[in-house]
Amino acid sequence: MNKSIILTVMVATLALFGGLFVQQTLGDVKQIPLDTAQIEFSLPDSGKKQQAISQWRGKFVVINFWATWCSPCLKEIPEFIKIQNEYQSRGVQFVGVAIDDHESVNDYLETIENNYPQLVAGDGGIALAKQLGNTANAVPFTIVLNPAGQISHRHTGELSRNELIAILSSFV
Repeated sequence: MNKSIILTVMVATLALFGGLFVQQTLGDVKQIPLDTAQIEFSLPDSGKKQQAISQWRGKFVVINFWATWCSPCLKEIPEFIKIQNEYQSRGVQFVGVAIDDHESVNDYLETIENNYPQLVAGDGGIALAKQLGNTANAVPFTIVLNPAGQISHRHTGELSRNELIAILSSFV
């Protein structure tokens, strides 16, 4: 059997068991319904400075949960950078939330020309994403907050440029 196939099967198995472990560990986390409560949390950015999500209130905020070890996540980020440039004047602000450590995040950020805040949640990001509606415990996971700071849209899995533009076009 090809070594890459064996490695892929091993990684997939590890991810499956890791997801099951996290689900068991986190238990029932109450999910916030759409358009009800203002979302509020603070996390350190890639430079370890605390950032409150409320600082972007008044804008449509696209919050993307990602990790450096997640291929679909890394595929989305360059498109998010482009869309941030295109939609910034329409009141759209992207915010990344890395389920990773500062060193890995900063190593990755050195390889791209990032133009939006990257917050670092570590393993705590899993519980936060679940609270915000990530019932699959998967990354990437993206939510859109309306200007009042309420969740207007949730998406689990990779978002294509066309899908995200369609979502944003329904708001801005």
